[in-house]
Amino acid sequence: MHTHRRGIREVNSSSLVQREIHLKIDLEYVKLGAWGFVIGCIFSIVVGFSWGGWVTGGTTERIAKERATTAVTAALVPVCVEKAKADPRGAKQLEALKALSSPWEQRDAVVKAGWATFGGDELNRDVGEACATALLKSSGK
Repeated sequence: MHTHRRGIREVNSSSLVQREIHLKIDLEYVKLGAWGFVIGCIFSIVVGFSWGGWVTGGTTERIAKERATTAVTAALVPVCVEKAKADPRGAKQLEALKALSSPWEQRDAVVKAGWATFGGDELNRDVGEACATALLKSSGK
């Protein structure tokens, strides 16, 4: 009976060793899987932001504001051109506009003439710049 217990202990001892080896192997696979997951996530983030077109919320807001400004400017330039054509002093101011060489001076001249003013006294410099360009193109400069 004593040998029987000893035999059982030896069997149990060897099965414990087998379980420990099995657990070590499983832990190695878990570690490899975890590192693969981490590296895959980092790779996905780098590729997504570099080539995938992903953007942050701040970038999205900036792009939306730029597009809105561009759309508003494009919609208001024809109104600005019509204001310039309807202005009794328009021909004289257009000649003065042609004499200016700097785009900033041209924009300021359009704004000062009031052609880029919409909805009260609010001046729109983007519209003024685009309007000056449109006026100069239409007048042949």
